[in-house]
Amino acid sequence: MATLDWSQCPAVESIPGKVSGAWVFKGTRMPVATVFQNLEAGLTVEEVMEEFTVTREQINAVLDFAAKSLQTPSPVPVHAGPPGNARTV
Repeated sequence: MATLDWSQCPAVESIPGKVSGAWVFKGTRMPVATVFQNLEAGLTVEEVMEEFTVTREQINAVLDFAAKSLQTPSPVPVHAGPPGNARTV
């Protein structure tokens, strides 16, 4: 699995000395990894919100970022005409 570049997600921050530099929701000490661990364990978004006092917007921001980061870019098609189709003027 690809490693996400959380520095590109505006909803999170990593500050040395704050939760050992883990990626946390901005202005909190709540590690982003905790959301993923709890969702993987079967909690709903609502249960995570209640248990850890984070908002739906915060959770959606990291889920959207992760989903977009894992998408592979579509190759750009190169349209070339058939060989020998060039015209001389």
